[in-house]
Amino acid sequence: MQLTKLFGATALALGLTFSGAAFAEGKPVGITADLMSIKVKTVGGEEVEIKRNQDNAATINPDFAKTSRACPPFCVQPDVLADGVETIAENGILSYLEKMTSGDESILVIDSRTPDWVEKGTIPGAKNLPWTNLSPAKGATTDSIIKIMNDEFGVKLAEDMDALDVDEAVVAGDTSKVFDFSGAKTLVLFCNGMWCGQSPTNIMQLLKMGYPAEKIKWYRGGMQTWSVLGFNTVKGGS
Repeated sequence: MQLTKLFGATALALGLTFSGAAFAEGKPVGITADLMSIKVKTVGGEEVEIKRNQDNAATINPDFAKTSRACPPFCVQPDVLADGVETIAENGILSYLEKMTSGDESILVIDSRTPDWVEKGTIPGAKNLPWTNLSPAKGATTDSIIKIMNDEFGVKLAEDMDALDVDEAVVAGDTSKVFDFSGAKTLVLFCNGMWCGQSPTNIMQLLKMGYPAEKIKWYRGGMQTWSVLGFNTVKGGS
């Protein structure tokens, strides 16, 4: 993983001049005091440098400038979504993206939003899996959810088991006999922000299916805080 570093916190504090057009408009905007950017790969294999907007006068993307979306349905999400599911912030998701780019195939960062939002911009390295694909209320079937869990998440259906067996196990509250989660990926899910219920809905559905809570991470701030902090995006995520 290639990291572009600043010349230390001291240089930032002193306001030293850096060469290059990126800093021409003002003081540099790092991720941390000693980290300027990271390079990741998109799901299509393209290398992208994640960094923050270098214009010190930049303002938030209008798509995320609204402060008062109607609640319900756009209510403030809890700090902790469920027992065992870790809530993470920006440095956490950057760490997972770095690991993925370094070849760790046991991690999948998921943009749970619908494609129309993703086309406006998503986090580089994230894969778009619309929340509706995992939501029975939106038409997802047990068979289609099983397929996603198998094809995307590394979960295996036990031998001689089918969707009816899964449904019965879910109702009974124990899916350990129908699923093999030993190869399940660590999933990092996000959507539009702390008022968005799409990734939380998917996480609760996965937990209902028996997905190990410790293998689910939730970027609660989502695209709202990603935008607030001036991070760049890419269009599409599949």
